[in-house]
Amino acid sequence: MAKNKEEINKQTTLLREHAENQFAEELEELQKVDKRQRPPNWKLSPWAVMTYLMGGKLDSGFEVSPKYIGDKRVIEIAIATLTTDRALLLIGVPGTAKSWVSEHLTAAISGDSKLLIQGTAGTSEEAIRYGWNYAKLLADGPSMGALVASPLMRAMEDGKVARVEELTRIPADVQDTLITILSEKTLPIPELGEEVQANKGFSVIATANDRDKGVNDLSSALKRRFNTVVLPLPKTVEEEIEIVKKRVESLGKALELPAEPPALEEIRRIVTVFRELRSGITEDGKTKIKSPTSTLSTAEAISVVNSGMALAAHFGNGSLSASDVASGIIGAVIKDPVQDKVVWREYLETVVKERDDWKDLYRACREVS
Repeated sequence: MAKNKEEINKQTTLLREHAENQFAEELEELQKVDKRQRPPNWKLSPWAVMTYLMGGKLDSGFEVSPKYIGDKRVIEIAIATLTTDRALLLIGVPGTAKSWVSEHLTAAISGDSKLLIQGTAGTSEEAIRYGWNYAKLLADGPSMGALVASPLMRAMEDGKVARVEELTRIPADVQDTLITILSEKTLPIPELGEEVQANKGFSVIATANDRDKGVNDLSSALKRRFNTVVLPLPKTVEEEIEIVKKRVESLGKALELPAEPPALEEIRRIVTVFRELRSGITEDGKTKIKSPTSTLSTAEAISVVNSGMALAAHFGNGSLSASDVASGIIGAVIKDPVQDKVVWREYLETVVKERDDWKDLYRACREVS
């Protein structure tokens, strides 16, 4: 009992809980009502995984919150892929919830989202395959006891789903380490003359940005090992507003910000600015505008609102206003100090200035820039 109290207290002080802990109640309720067939080693059936991701009301009356707001078919294809022997590659522009979907899929399927390899320019083969405990290696020589299993190897042994984030950030020669694992479902250990074979339930979810700087293209051989699912940007303003609203509420609670929840109108303005600059045309379709080099993703919109809430809470009256979000918007738009500054100035003077109900935002942005 004391141990459980300690665990609960620890979880409440964490800045960001793992999905399987944060939504443990929902996963438990789904397990209770889930009578459908489950693939080997899956905690939930594909139907229950879909319900967990997209939200819905269970027969018991329990309400499951939506984790992904968007096209249901995209998630159905992703889940169906994982029921086969194919790995899943989630691609899209930055900020389209690839990592978020990946984490929640592994939490629902394996009950463990921590089997994670974070791709960087410095990711080595050892991070994907295995490493060595050099103290044991020098003392006893090569043995399974001296081997340090990677998250991918542990996923193979346990029949779970591993995550590889930012696959295209990993150097091309290291990426190809995955080919044997994905095609043969085995990981050779030549130093010991042994191999680790994948148990049923093993799969890989990789994420990659399709429009970003500093990425390495996947080889054709590796691409063929994946089923690729493209996560699109939100189709409508309302959809994007709903995503921003939900994530801001969640992060606001975790960060214990004393500010009031932001007014929908303020979120609408931020989302509208981002969507118009992304698409190169105003929402009414009347004015064409230039697009900046920045991606202006939904994730960045969430960040702008959160930063504004922090400003309002600690240095304002606690209510989110135009002056609180102006610097965040400008910081998100202007990544190239020369080119983007011209684009932003033009948008500010031709679009923002002309909107009667945006006068406060125009003044705030003028003061900052």
